[in-house]
Amino acid sequence: MKKENINTIIKLFEEEYGQAECTLDYINPLHLMIATQLAAQCTDARVNMITPALFKRYGTAGDFMNADRGELEDLIRSTGFFRNKAKNIIACCTMLVNEFGGEVPQNMESLLKLPGVGRKTTNLVLGDAFGIPGIVVDTHAGRLSRRIGFTNETDPAKVERDLAKQIPKDKWIILGHWFVDHGRAVCNSRKPKCEICTIAPLCRYQKNL
Repeated sequence: MKKENINTIIKLFEEEYGQAECTLDYINPLHLMIATQLAAQCTDARVNMITPALFKRYGTAGDFMNADRGELEDLIRSTGFFRNKAKNIIACCTMLVNEFGGEVPQNMESLLKLPGVGRKTTNLVLGDAFGIPGIVVDTHAGRLSRRIGFTNETDPAKVERDLAKQIPKDKWIILGHWFVDHGRAVCNSRKPKCEICTIAPLCRYQKNL
């Protein structure tokens, strides 16, 4: 995509969504990482309903490491795939305690070693918890990137690569939040509202209608 078109899209997103923020509720990096794991195949709104009680019961990585698995499963049951999520959370926090002093590491290489933590979670934690630039590619980011014309790829890692080549680094963190807001409000998966979309004149999907 032409640089001037990219700059215009960024400006339009900024005007429409401003300083968009993560839609998961969290207090610290550990909570954000756990909440993001729970959000897999689940809505952020549903996760936000169960995390207050969850984080009150388990405040530290050590608490999760020593959690009774059945109790943890019951607390996160409504997020779906609760058995696998509980298994990964306990294993993840065990590694945090044993290898990282109970703290969430601030680099991608270490984060990707943690059970249940992929690039999406890693980039979200690095960006929102630590201010380290990364591009979160979730379902919204993938869908919008392909529709707008930033990429033709379906693999999230390749979408992330294509976006990183085109988007200024100081916009990497907030870009993911703009994608979420725009994907929910306008560019939904089944019937995008192109007639009210501010970036429609620059969008490949709109041009191909």
